Amino acid sequence: MDLVSLIIAWIVTSVSLFIISKLPTGVEIDTFEKAMWSAAVFGILNALLRPILAFLAFPITVLTLGLFAIVLNAIIFGLAAYLVTGFRLRWGFWSALIGAVALGFINSLIYQLLGSIR
Repeated sequence: MDLVSLIIAWIVTSVSLFIISKLPTGVEIDTFEKAMWSAAVFGILNALLRPILAFLAFPITVLTLGLFAIVLNAIIFGLAAYLVTGFRLRWGFWSALIGAVALGFINSLIYQLLGSIR
């Protein structure tokens, strides 16, 4: 992944997080700057922590036919909210679960729009 792709992914995730904070998902982010910090922390956690968690949770993921991967996303989402001041989850784990699913959905929509512009 080159630097331009990394910056685009960071901006797309920041915009997605800010949009999610405006929806009734229980995710609260104070400013767009906090959304950018949250996206950076989320990306770092995904790069460093997700492989370890995925390895440890592999048996559960297989037993649940892959559905536990959504819970892993929620755990990383919640950890990012815990680490960034100004990024809060109103309903705890449920907000993290809804936010993680919404983040994947909105990221996909934005990338589809960016792909159709090219």
